[in-house]
Amino acid sequence: MTQGRSESASDDEEAGLNLGLVRANTWRRYRLGVMGGTFDPIHHGHLVAASEVAARFDLDEVVFVPTGVPWQKAGRRVSKGEDRYLMTVVATASNPRFTVSRVDIDRKGNTYTVDTLKDIRRERGGNLDLYFITGADALASILTWRGASELFDLAHFVGVTRPGVNLGQRDFSHLPSDKVTFLEVPALAISSTECRNRVAEGLPLWYLVPDGVVQYVAKRGLYDANDGDVLVLDEPVDERGYTTGTDEPGSDGSNS
Repeated sequence: MTQGRSESASDDEEAGLNLGLVRANTWRRYRLGVMGGTFDPIHHGHLVAASEVAARFDLDEVVFVPTGVPWQKAGRRVSKGEDRYLMTVVATASNPRFTVSRVDIDRKGNTYTVDTLKDIRRERGGNLDLYFITGADALASILTWRGASELFDLAHFVGVTRPGVNLGQRDFSHLPSDKVTFLEVPALAISSTECRNRVAEGLPLWYLVPDGVVQYVAKRGLYDANDGDVLVLDEPVDERGYTTGTDEPGSDGSNS
């Protein structure tokens, strides 16, 4: 009899603890990281950057958003959106905290960060905090981006860079300190440009990108000299400095 009462009390205590956890999670606003980029292809640098930001800010989720029609330098070859989207899905599938959104792929016209953030917030509802992940150097020009006056109301901005990268020549004094954080991520000197060039030269992609992306690139014949399944863009560089190379989040933050 006494043992039965003890077990019942223990069960009640455990139930109370679980209820407390549920309540705590209910009260806490959902924290969603947003990583935009061309992802042509997505590589381990992007994934490590997203993982580091998620750990630093205790994010519940990081959504990867492949750009739809990125503004690029004249003549830049960019794989079609569906290929970039599917590579991103393959690359992120093993991490339950990572998801992929089509908001930029499906939207007509050029890709702007303000539209991305508004669409994500519209889809997810208002009870969440957004953390936009980008290359640290790109934030120096954020006030020139479309809808700049709205950006800091929509999200907190996280500028990622590799350890040892000198940002001293960049002026960030005009940015609100409570809306911008700079974060060093492990030094993975990988760029999408390098990955594409290796394929074109017949060199392996193994261990630079997730295994599934290696297989997808090979199956689709992406980035080889005869790859005709690309877009050739004739617009200027996009507002975030996102070319398909080294200036994407997770790389060294330099402009190509």
